[in-house]
Amino acid sequence: MDRVIHVLTGCTAVGKTEWALRWAEARGAEIVSCDSLLFYRGMDLGTAKPTAAERMRVRHHLIDTLGLAERMDVARYVAEAKRAVAEIAARGRPVLVTGGSGFYLKAFFAPVADDVAVTPEIRAAAAQLGLAEAVGKLRQLNPDGLGGLDLANPRRVYRALERCLASGRTLVQLTADFRNQPAPFAGWESRLTVLDRPPDELARRIETRVDAMLEAGLLDEVRRLLAAGLKDNPSAAGAIGYREAIDVLEGSRPESGLRNEIVKNTRALVKKQRTWFRMQLPSHRLVMAETARMDELFAG
Repeated sequence: MDRVIHVLTGCTAVGKTEWALRWAEARGAEIVSCDSLLFYRGMDLGTAKPTAAERMRVRHHLIDTLGLAERMDVARYVAEAKRAVAEIAARGRPVLVTGGSGFYLKAFFAPVADDVAVTPEIRAAAAQLGLAEAVGKLRQLNPDGLGGLDLANPRRVYRALERCLASGRTLVQLTADFRNQPAPFAGWESRLTVLDRPPDELARRIETRVDAMLEAGLLDEVRRLLAAGLKDNPSAAGAIGYREAIDVLEGSRPESGLRNEIVKNTRALVKKQRTWFRMQLPSHRLVMAETARMDELFAG
């Protein structure tokens, strides 16, 4: 079996699931999810998760692997994706990665995490500092400068401080070490295709998707998830569809405006995704989903 990973991505509602299923069925492939919300059990409607029937058609990996109380980060994702890819290849089947979560997606082409382990004690100590104190501590630990660190972004400042404290290295050293490490899937050929659609057509698909989610019971799903601790997971609770539904259920947003708010926010997400794909992804095929042919999806 060739060491090839086929990666199919594109913005929300472009039709990744439909094309992934068709291509995987035709090639006998298995699918590895690259979506930051499909890990969580119970988050089905708001994520447009492949249905049980669709997962019966093609074997999927990294879907429904976590409870809401658990956390996924890129290092854990890389470890689980590498294991899934190896298992699929060992069965002699093609590997198809599909999803649109940019940072996880990048793992198939470039380094995305290093081996710096930040302990809870270090994280707690850093959190006790005010932002100005944290910046001052960083300057002490980094006499050769802070590079391009955004000092107005508290999250980036505290993460940088934690990493310096945990590793005993400066930001310049950490950056150099990161750039010199091998990519997680070094030794594999990654063939990347980005699906797209004309703006008007994509806008219609977003509206149809949101209507289907609401009709299928998105508010009921979010109500159940809230009881299960959804708000204890900020990444999940802040996802489009879920955060707007939470506002409705908690009385801070009228239900009458829910549909239009989700549509608006999804369109904004699509704009960000297009920019990210253009700026962050390596050279790739761009295929219009409405006119694509199976034999050209990963030609070459």
